[in-house]
Amino acid sequence: MSDQPSSATVREFRQAVWDDHLAAHVATRAREWFAEDLGHECDWTGVATVDPDALARLDVVARRPGVIAGLDAAGVVVRVADEQLEWRPRVADGAAVARGDVVATLAGATRSILAAERVVLNMIGRLSGVATATRQLVDAVAGTGCRVYDTRKTVPGWRLLDKLATRLGGGWNHRTGLFDAILIKDNHLAALAARNVGPADAVRRARAFVATAFPAARAADTIVEIEVDAIGQLSEVLGAGPDIVLLDNMDHGQLREAVALRNAAAPHVVLEASGGIRPDTVRSAAEAGVDRVSTGWPTHDAPWLDVALDWP
Repeated sequence: MSDQPSSATVREFRQAVWDDHLAAHVATRAREWFAEDLGHECDWTGVATVDPDALARLDVVARRPGVIAGLDAAGVVVRVADEQLEWRPRVADGAAVARGDVVATLAGATRSILAAERVVLNMIGRLSGVATATRQLVDAVAGTGCRVYDTRKTVPGWRLLDKLATRLGGGWNHRTGLFDAILIKDNHLAALAARNVGPADAVRRARAFVATAFPAARAADTIVEIEVDAIGQLSEVLGAGPDIVLLDNMDHGQLREAVALRNAAAPHVVLEASGGIRPDTVRSAAEAGVDRVSTGWPTHDAPWLDVALDWP
């Protein structure tokens, strides 16, 4: 792997972190989630059966092993449900847990706990599923020097949280949205081909646009990436100055050929493999010598982690 670009010299996409901005985003989403579940009314079952002064302390328990994600966000959701509820994480976000582990405790008015239960568990279950699947991929490429990146294949409205879960699982974030980088994909190239513009010229166009349209600091940080699906395209674009070339749906042999070509012609260019990256294929892609893989598998296909709210 000595011919791979140094991580210190490669531009990087912005990475998700838990901060005040994301907390505010979660609070907004939480109001929508509760409106969906309560219908702008209330939990009529709780009102009909539970005394208004009843108090409880319940545990959030992992029903199977995995990586926990969403506990910080759950604290925001709980406060939206009822500011008097007490939310106490028992492990850190990103921690590996075993079946039966208590990951958090929720205490306060029983009616409020029962009304918040499903929304809180849904969020933790989904994000923990993404983090667990990401960790599986990261573990599978251990020792290769290859990084695992997410994609924009996320549930609408959940992207920032899905990307946080990717990081908590040990993966890396690809671009957050269309505003976040230049990524020339197959349909861009098809549109340009209709006007006799090839992939290399597409990269040059993008570079020229970034240099003239953006302030200098932003231009310096803006990644220009292009997707190719053939070795001939790769050979054409390497000299045009992309930061990253995405190798789409190439098999192991093609990836190795692409790495050899990159190492000889433009060793500073990052190679990213994508398409069909799953637990049973990711190691092969990494061992071909690419610098990174990107996959939507954790966010669109991996199972949720089963978590429950139990009386101790």
